[in-house]
Amino acid sequence: MKFRLKITLCMLGLLSVLFGVGGSLLISISFQNTLEREQQAAYNAYQMVVGTLRIVNSAAGQSDYADISSTLEQLSGRNGGAWTALRLSAGGESVYEFGPAALAVSPQPVQPGRCVMRYVPTDGGGYALALTGALEAGGETLRLDLARDISPLFETRRMQQQTYLWVFLLTAGLCALLSYSISHVLTKPLVSLSGASRDLASGRLSSRVRVRSEDEIGLVARDFNTMAEALEGTISQLEEAVERQERFLGSFAHEMKTPMTSIIGYADLLRGQTLSPQEQAEAANYIVAEGKRLENLSQKLMDLLVLKRGGASLVPVRPAALIRGLAAHLGPIYARQGVALTCICAEGVCLMEPDLVKSLLVNLWDNALKAMDGRGGEIRVRSEMLPGGCRITVRDSGRGIPPQALEHLTDAFYRVDKSRSREQGGAGLGLALCREIAALHGGALRFESAPGQGTTVTAELRGGAA
Repeated sequence: MKFRLKITLCMLGLLSVLFGVGGSLLISISFQNTLEREQQAAYNAYQMVVGTLRIVNSAAGQSDYADISSTLEQLSGRNGGAWTALRLSAGGESVYEFGPAALAVSPQPVQPGRCVMRYVPTDGGGYALALTGALEAGGETLRLDLARDISPLFETRRMQQQTYLWVFLLTAGLCALLSYSISHVLTKPLVSLSGASRDLASGRLSSRVRVRSEDEIGLVARDFNTMAEALEGTISQLEEAVERQERFLGSFAHEMKTPMTSIIGYADLLRGQTLSPQEQAEAANYIVAEGKRLENLSQKLMDLLVLKRGGASLVPVRPAALIRGLAAHLGPIYARQGVALTCICAEGVCLMEPDLVKSLLVNLWDNALKAMDGRGGEIRVRSEMLPGGCRITVRDSGRGIPPQALEHLTDAFYRVDKSRSREQGGAGLGLALCREIAALHGGALRFESAPGQGTTVTAELRGGAA
């Protein structure tokens, strides 16, 4: 059963209980009040007749049925609206009768001075209010039966109940229509929410629910959209991770295939013993070079794996002293290739892992050196102290990097110019290592470059203040 139908049935049930009980109680109270007024009017008429008879009896001094009958006849003529039947009897014999006397006859005895009230049915299917009493007159006990027709009261109640029934049915129908319409409007966002859920389940991750209100349903819709956005972002990240993994495996297989093919080829030539001593030496040298290349590749992969797992311990280090010391060691080597290495370092102490930071600097400087293409140039290194670490900037005057390649520089095995990088001995893992080292220090790498204008790499290391 749909939720909107449940709401409609609940509203109908609630209306039936409240409207039914309230209407029935109102009709019952109104009928009871009217009936009590009729009882009081009938009792007053009875008291008037009894009082009149006592006066007549006292004036006569003895039982004179002729005077009593005459008096009752006069009362019946003047107050016929107060009762519909009247009977006065003595010893079982009727003294005076007015109207349908059988209506007023009571089967039970009544003591003088008392009055018995009861309801009796009439021939027309109605009801009458009958009163029976007794009084002493001339040493005899007279019995008085008086009846008042109250059929209009019951007819009025019946008409009220019939009218109420039609009003109730009309109200129930209107309530059902309005309840279903309102519940349709209220549950429409839930239907949209259900449809969006099915869309997500079928793979349409961009599906969203329109937020139409600020109530609880609107809050659920907003939370659903937040969940859908988070899910879409997570799925997108997983797809990107899978894509990166596939690129990584493809690049790794390619990097392994090239040297292995060369090693196997030269080894096969050596095994055939068809080479001259000089050719054998060249083949052996090539096998050693390619083997070292594979060793370097595997070492960098191991370093990358270790860095991803984290766990390095940071110690207080002076970045300026570390950079100057490394520059003093590598500066002469770069100078022989026509590249000047200059350092401008701010003094200070922060927390870092010195060996990893040295590895980061060596990779950044090595990439800057390769960007010169053997034409000479300058590498400028600058360090600044930050509240929670330091910032190291490496700028070169090399060939620069195309804008579309900047976002892929830290991907494993990615190289802007694959042929040149392979000739220079690169495997495309250096910047991936630098990214992990910066992340291990709570920082990141930032690249700025343009073709022909050099490249600036900024490494923020926020390992903490010492």
